[in-house]
Amino acid sequence: MRSSYINRSTVLALGLGVISLLQGCMMFARPPKDLDYGRIRTSEARLYRGEIRPDGDSIPKGKLQKWTLHLEDAGGAPIDAAKITIDGGMPQHGHGLPTKPLVTKQLGNGDYRVEGMKFNMGGWWVVKFRVNATLGADSLVFNLKL
Repeated sequence: MRSSYINRSTVLALGLGVISLLQGCMMFARPPKDLDYGRIRTSEARLYRGEIRPDGDSIPKGKLQKWTLHLEDAGGAPIDAAKITIDGGMPQHGHGLPTKPLVTKQLGNGDYRVEGMKFNMGGWWVVKFRVNATLGADSLVFNLKL
């Protein structure tokens, strides 16, 4: 007599298949039409203003890069001594950055050296800088189109 229950490995395989199908569909979705690809952004809680300055004018695919992040308050005064972490990825693909970029040096006048940026393919990328400084914790989110 055959059992009428589904074993755990079948359920797991079906679940993984559904997840893979949904991620595949995300890859074909278009990014929102109103995305701002500017290199100057105001933080989510409006505590900070930041500008990304990649070395060189363009952001190449497949190469490690160094950037400068300029950080200031809403009035334009430079923010020094901030703790900054970096995250990001491709929202349509559901994966993060291929590297773990870090702020390696405070350059003064609100400038921070960021090393280890890399984008391994073209498309819509998001880079998020989490800032913790005297004004509080906040995040700057940059959209990139490569």
